[in-house]
Order: sequence, then C-alpha cells, then structure tokens
Amino acid sequence: MARNRERRHHLLDAAVEVIAAEGGRGLTFGAVDRAATVPPGTASNYFASRDQLLAELAEHVFVRLAPNPDEAAERMSAEPTRESERGLMMWLVERALADRPAHLALFELRLEATRNPHVAPTVTRQFAGNLAIATSDHVDHGFPGDRSTALVLYLAMSGLLLDHLTMPELLGADAVAAIVDSIITAVVPEQRID
Repeated sequence: MARNRERRHHLLDAAVEVIAAEGGRGLTFGAVDRAATVPPGTASNYFASRDQLLAELAEHVFVRLAPNPDEAAERMSAEPTRESERGLMMWLVERALADRPAHLALFELRLEATRNPHVAPTVTRQFAGNLAIATSDHVDHGFPGDRSTALVLYLAMSGLLLDHLTMPELLGADAVAAIVDSIITAVVPEQRID
C-alpha cells in the first residue's frame, strides 16, 4: 500500500511538470507516464479518468506548496507588523520561484476549472481553503488590518505572482521587492483595524 501511495505521489509530481510545461491540453495519461518515466498505462491504472487526475492534482499542488510547518511557525511568531507582513510576502515570492512549475500548475488548474464542471468544485474548494488559511493567518495573528485587508493582499499578491511567474521579463526580477513594498504600503494599514 505504501508503494502505491509513493507511486501515486510520483505520478502527481510528474503531472505538475506536464501541466506546467504543456498546459491543460497536454495533460494526458501518456504524458504523465513519460514524465514519470514509468511504463505506459501506469497513470491510467492509478486514476480512473482525466477528471480524477485533475482533481487529485489540485489537492496535491497545495500540499506540495505548503510551507515547512516549523519555518512557517517561526515566521508567524514574529511581531505582527506591517514590516513582518512584508517579510512574509517576500517569503511567498521566494517559495513561488523555488517551485515555479507547481505555481504554473495552479494557474492551469484555474483555467481548467472554468471549462470543466467536473473539476471546478475541487479546484474551487482548494483555492477557497487556501484563501481561508491566508485570511485566518492574517487576522488571528494580529497583523494590521482586517479580513478585507487579507483579501486584498491575497488578490494583489496573486496578481503579482501570475505576472512574475508567467512573464518574468514584464516586471523584472529587480522590481519585485519594490512592488511588494508598494502593495504592503497601499493595502496594509500601520495598525490593526478592530
């Protein structure tokens, strides 16, 4: 059973690479088999349909992108100020750049969800859970602002990551820190709103 979980995880990691490189249309069982360097037909033995593969991929990507819990706890233990929020957003950018294929897979999954009603509920649920965590992290840890601050910050950073990961030359690597500064200054108040 453990081997099956390991193989399924390996296939899902390969699916991340495929969808990031080839888009949703390129995500086939054969492409996953080739990327995972497994015998033909392996992916179809693990996933009953492409929709099942996509649904599990949506869950897998969020697990893959989850920060190390110890590092996250350490970063969240800092005094909840505008500056520490900036540090968290820069850490988000660093983690996105470190696993660019997984973030590109997220963008592709969003697009797939707009076209595929069988996958949309799973993808939406995963993104909603991510937004809920980001909001509760902001509010429960006492960062300046309120729930709407957390929402606008989430949306602004999502847009920055979309542009920076899909068209890095558009903003330029050197501009990202200044853009994060501008987002924090524009969105996060100096003190918490109660």
